Parts: sequence; C-alpha cells; structure tokens
Amino acid sequence: MKLRLNLSSAPQENNRPFLLAAAVAGTLSLLALAILAHAAVRSWQANRSLRADTAHWEQEIRANRQRQQALKIYFQSPPARRVLDRAAFLNSLIGERSFPWTKIFMDLEQTLPAGVRIVKISPRLVSGRAEVELEVGAASDEGKIQFLEAIEKSKVFSGLQVKQERHIDQSGSSDRVMFTLSVWYTIAWS
Repeated sequence: MKLRLNLSSAPQENNRPFLLAAAVAGTLSLLALAILAHAAVRSWQANRSLRADTAHWEQEIRANRQRQQALKIYFQSPPARRVLDRAAFLNSLIGERSFPWTKIFMDLEQTLPAGVRIVKISPRLVSGRAEVELEVGAASDEGKIQFLEAIEKSKVFSGLQVKQERHIDQSGSSDRVMFTLSVWYTIAWS
C-alpha cells in the first residue's frame, strides 16, 4: 500500500479551475477575434466597392458639369440667342391664340352691370397666368362702382388694380366715366 504524504510546509494548490477558465476565456477570445476580423474584412470589401461606385459617379458628375457648361456657352452665343428669342416670340403668339376669348367674354358678361361696357381688352400671359388689361366705359360713377365690386367678388378675376380714370363731359358720348384696370384672370382649361 502506498501512502501519499505531503511533507512540505504548505499544501499544494489546485490550479485546474483557473487553467480551465483561462482556456475557455482564451478560446472565446480567439473566436471573438475571428468573428471581428471576418466582419472587418467584409466591411473593407464593401467600402471598397462603395468607394469605386462613388468615384465613378463623381467622374460622371464632372463630365455632366463640363457638358452643361459647354451648352450654357452655346446657348449664350448670338445665333442661339436669336433662335431662342424667335421661339419665345412664337410661343407667346401661340399662347395668345389659345387664350379662351369666349370664356372671358362669358365671365365678363356676368359681371357687367347696366350702363357699363368694355371698350378694350388686352390679355397677356405672365408666368403661366393671364393678366388682362381692360378699358371700361360707364354711364355713371354708380355703374363703375357696381362693376368694380362685381369684379372683386368674381371667382375668376383677382388682383384688381385701377390704373387710370377720367370723366368725360361730352354730350355725344354715352360713357361719362372711362377707366383702365388690370386683373388676373384664372384660366380654367377644359
């Protein structure tokens, strides 16, 4: 029979739990290191493709800016300016021809009181809106006031501005008051 005796002054310590815990912690650390390294490599690869895409689009933007600058210079040249001016003139003619004359006369007819008549009408398109200048003759100041109130209450006319007014004292004319005004007309294309 064998007997184990420890003759040393201090008993031998058991280091196995510490070594086991250190081995588990080391294994977990290595596993975490491998996972983080893999994630870092994938992120670097994804960023590399994003950087390549960004460089490609920045190059496209530079090329488009150069083309835009060249076109800007071209459209400021005298021949191109003449063509653009001619196109603007033709577009304004087309806009005037497509003005809804029948509709505006129907709308004005609803607002005209007795003794008031439209002498002259001049529409023009301004930024897609119709500004209409009217020269109006009225038999009296009351008729003029009634007409102005009817225009202000109308749903298709807005921004009323009386520009000029004069009283006529001639016996041959039925209009005693002549005035010029401008209004914005809402074009309802149907």
